[in-house]
Amino acid sequence: VQLQASGGGLGQPGGSLRLSCTASGFTLDYYGIAWFRQAPGKEREVVARITSTRSTDYSDSVKGRFTISRDNGKRTVYLQMDNLSPEDTAVYYCHDDADYWGQGTQVTVSS
Repeated sequence: VQLQASGGGLGQPGGSLRLSCTASGFTLDYYGIAWFRQAPGKEREVVARITSTRSTDYSDSVKGRFTISRDNGKRTVYLQMDNLSPEDTAVYYCHDDADYWGQGTQVTVSS
């Protein structure tokens, strides 16, 4: 069982990035997935969740800018991040209801 996070990198303020979390070893369909992030010197925080029935929830800090979605056929959950700000700089992790974590992907927002 594994979650593989990818898609991080350097983004510009006001720009966009899309993260992917791909599952292997299990059927993603029945699990909710959340994206967390951890900035240097700060605690890990949840930024977005999507349930198995595609209900979504967002932290106030990303609401209206980030969109979480899932493609069960591709065993992948996405985090579309728009209108990026330097405060979004962090390592992003995906996590499922069975308490598995992806390895993290670095997002840096800087001009």
